[in-house]
Amino acid sequence: MLPWTALGLALSLALAWARSGAERGPQAAAPQGDLLFLLDSSASVTHYEFSRVREFLGQLAAPLPLGPGAVRASLVHVSSRPHAEFPFDQHSSGAAVQDAILAAAQLMGNTNTGLALAYAKEQLFAEAAGARPGVPKVLVWVTDGGSSDPVGPPMQELKDRGVTVFIVSTGRGNRLELSAAASAPAEKHLHFVDVDDLPIIARELRGSILDAMQPPQQLHASEVTSSGFRLAWPPLLTADSGYYVLELAPSAEPAAARRQQLPGNATGWAWAGLDPDTDYHVALVPESNLHPVRPQHLRVRTLPEEAGPERIVISHVRPHSLRVSWAPAGALGYHVQVGPLRGGAAQRVEVPAGRNSTALLGLAPGTAYLVTVTAAFRSGRERALSAKACTPDSERSRAPRPPPPPGPGGRGP
Repeated sequence: MLPWTALGLALSLALAWARSGAERGPQAAAPQGDLLFLLDSSASVTHYEFSRVREFLGQLAAPLPLGPGAVRASLVHVSSRPHAEFPFDQHSSGAAVQDAILAAAQLMGNTNTGLALAYAKEQLFAEAAGARPGVPKVLVWVTDGGSSDPVGPPMQELKDRGVTVFIVSTGRGNRLELSAAASAPAEKHLHFVDVDDLPIIARELRGSILDAMQPPQQLHASEVTSSGFRLAWPPLLTADSGYYVLELAPSAEPAAARRQQLPGNATGWAWAGLDPDTDYHVALVPESNLHPVRPQHLRVRTLPEEAGPERIVISHVRPHSLRVSWAPAGALGYHVQVGPLRGGAAQRVEVPAGRNSTALLGLAPGTAYLVTVTAAFRSGRERALSAKACTPDSERSRAPRPPPPPGPGGRGP
């Protein structure tokens, strides 16, 4: 009886193991994607700060599952001109990437982050740089907060192409600007930390990066704005096995549906030109010539309209100051920039959400200025409006008063 007892016990254990595996469900697929580190290598960063950030990026990369069929990493320097330290397909292990990061030398030069972001976009989607089509793209930008050129437009182009953007600021960055630049929600994709405390966030950030590289298990939406959103879905078909029909319709008007046919190897699509603050029903219909595949459905609501400043009023103009007001006021925050029309240093004032005016101080008398109010929204987009203003002279020249006219019966000179 003992052999039968042992056999029964083994079968029971095997059944229990299989049942527990079924309850757990299918294991998540291994993360796969292209990860680009953007490292501030300019002269605005001290050698000590550069070395600490370099160590942090190496620590971040070492445990990642790097390899040809998993995660690939690249490093781009921010300087006067962007420079790629190594392409995506050069290193196939976390230890090799860590060694390459630690060997990177600081370039110095200007902090042309916008130029580096434009270059990073090219690298992330260039097969010549080792990038792979159809895999998630992630950018990790470590910055001290300064840039010599605009960051907003090139960063928005990256996010519009589906890149997930994580930002680590070492404490001197503008929170409003960086919140708009990072992927939404900002509380998950933006970290403010002292340069000596960077290791504290390494584990959390690494987990967020791997989450962003998990292939989607079903149809889902991201980068939702007031006028559109991006869709992604798992590979249900191949280029040879069929095609997709993507349907989009306002929930209140099903008859106003839009349709888009996509090839079988597609895994994403971005809808644009939609109405703000509107519910949309999305249907992904796989048309397979091999076997039936069930459609997937999703409901997405666009954000309320992003109403930027449409009217600027200049008031309380003094030789050294003025007040600027604008309407409407419904953005995440504002920044106001004022500079002389004929050239010279400009100053910038940050205004939190809920306020629609601010005083501009320290101006020069008798000078024409350009005042620009920029609204930043949760979607990462910005809208700006400008107006001209002129401060009066400090000492106004006064013409001598004419003598009073002679009274009745009086004699002139």
